[in-house]
Amino acid sequence: MSLRLIPQLLRFVAFIAFAFLLQGCDPQIAQSNMSETAASDSTLAHNQQFIENLDLGNQQDFEDANRGLVARAPNDELVNQQGDIIWNPGSYSFITGDAPDTVNPSLWRQAKLNNIRGLFKVEEGIYQLRGFDLANTTLIQSDNGWIIVDPLTTLETTAAAMEFAQQHLGEINVTGVIFTHSHADHFGGILAIMNSEEARLQGVPLIAPAGFIQEATSENIIAGPAMTRRGNYMFGDSLEHSVTGHIDAGLGKQVVFGSLSIVPPSVTVDQPQMNINVDGVDIEFFNMPGSEAPAELTFYLPKWKAFCGAEVLSHVMHNVLTLRGAKVRDALLWSDYIGQSIDRLDDVDVFFNSHHWPTWGHDRIIVQMQQQQDMYKFIHDQTLRLANLGYTPREIAEQLKLPDSLAKNFHIRGYYGTLSHNSKAVYQHYFGWYDGNPANLNPLPPEQTAIRYVEFMGGSEAILRRAGDYMAKGDYRWVGEVLNHVVFAEPDNLPAREMLAEAYRQMGYQAESGPWRDIYLSGAAELISGQVKQRFLKANSKAFLQEVPLEQFMKALSVNLDAEKAEGESLTLNVFFSERQQNFVLTIRNSVMYYQEAPFNEIADVSIKLSQDMFIGILVGEVSAIEMVGSDQLSIEGSMLKLLKFFSLLGESSDDFNIVLP
Repeated sequence: MSLRLIPQLLRFVAFIAFAFLLQGCDPQIAQSNMSETAASDSTLAHNQQFIENLDLGNQQDFEDANRGLVARAPNDELVNQQGDIIWNPGSYSFITGDAPDTVNPSLWRQAKLNNIRGLFKVEEGIYQLRGFDLANTTLIQSDNGWIIVDPLTTLETTAAAMEFAQQHLGEINVTGVIFTHSHADHFGGILAIMNSEEARLQGVPLIAPAGFIQEATSENIIAGPAMTRRGNYMFGDSLEHSVTGHIDAGLGKQVVFGSLSIVPPSVTVDQPQMNINVDGVDIEFFNMPGSEAPAELTFYLPKWKAFCGAEVLSHVMHNVLTLRGAKVRDALLWSDYIGQSIDRLDDVDVFFNSHHWPTWGHDRIIVQMQQQQDMYKFIHDQTLRLANLGYTPREIAEQLKLPDSLAKNFHIRGYYGTLSHNSKAVYQHYFGWYDGNPANLNPLPPEQTAIRYVEFMGGSEAILRRAGDYMAKGDYRWVGEVLNHVVFAEPDNLPAREMLAEAYRQMGYQAESGPWRDIYLSGAAELISGQVKQRFLKANSKAFLQEVPLEQFMKALSVNLDAEKAEGESLTLNVFFSERQQNFVLTIRNSVMYYQEAPFNEIADVSIKLSQDMFIGILVGEVSAIEMVGSDQLSIEGSMLKLLKFFSLLGESSDDFNIVLP
């Protein structure tokens, strides 16, 4: 009986490693149930402003994105071990010509640029693989082979990209690997290149910024299910690829779902600047923790006068706070890091990053970097200026506008982050969630609020009539706010859901940000279908889970304790991992669970001993309860009743909770 319950103890941590880039979600491109609706006159007028105010015909970015093309990437589908399609670049073949009515023309331009895929020569000896995944892989020629910068998200996409490179560059003998930062689209495919033992035997340095493993394995773990669900909206995972669905993520085409891995670095960049020679190539590394990622580095290649800005710099306004949820980034520090880079780059001639296309020419590079530096400092400084005048986050976001000298540059546009939610992030960084208004100090929860609003406004029928008037005027933001109350008060009110969905669609069609478009359209799709499409393939991240420090699993376990069920309970458990000879003592008191790596507690109520392999097998569903019976990799000692009690105190985690419905 107890053995059958062991997976319950661990089930919730099956979300681990999938949250921050949605690894493990059903990889097939889902077909949404969203109705195909036309752009309204208001949407057409809104989008026309972008045509009139931006030089959308400017070809400089297209020239840069095509420069040095060695070979275009094929549109072949990629499948995982289960035979599911994880990447179908051909599904974006409709992105040609002028923008359709249902897509913001500026976002359409970015989507066309991100459709330029293949192997590119940046300079003689520097090549990039672009459009094989959300991020780029860069190859730097060394004395005896190639240094690989940023393996892609998955083993499947990385293998395909490297095979394509070898078709045109010959055999890729890996002489070094650089992980620029701790986000999965920059390391997840490493095992398609080599593992730690191969790197050690071949003397291949694996270089990463300080804190890489800790940040890569801890970010979003304890908040994994919620971040995964929110990320489903942010990246439009359930949307079809079409002119009324997902077209681009701004930072690249899409997050690719496949097999995720990681290896620990053998060389850590833990100083502001470290100069390292990798197989004859001098590289100046610059550590930039707490910028776009908690652990991040950039580097300069003196031989080529080339600077890699990692993801500190991109051809977008990035996120100060990502919409899937994460810790707020420091916009001022981010700006300062860019300024420090400018000061170092007296002779730079080539500029490439972990996303998008390079820039050539010293003056163009410095101007681009200065504009990025100024953008983040503008958001920081002006948010604080207005906050110090008493403006609240929503008020600041509504009135804050970039000067034309910044706003009309395409690499500043809000294709990924936006001025609106980035200014709110800066406010949150300094002041938290509370805007100072007593009315917002302790408001009722959404469902209770909704019922009262609907009652005060004369009932849902009256609200729908008035909302229809505002829909006709194109006031979709107000319709969204009002009808959200109706839907939360009366979730079965189909006319309200349909009108709210249409308001969301129109806002999606107007959005310049890829994530904003996906969020609005995902909400519309779920309002109509009532279905949440969120499934996991846990086994695809087994290689990643094996490198996660065990204390991260214990941390995740502690946040799953149900406080009400645990009230008045006092328990102590040992969880011993035989392969690593690590023991964790778990203690429950006052509805709180503590964990500590400590010697075996002889007076614990119950002890579980198991191998790490079995633990990972349980997480990914490869080890069943029947297989555990009699296994020498698992033993239970002590009170079985106490163990069952412990199981009963663990709450459920969910990655399919409602968002647009109560």
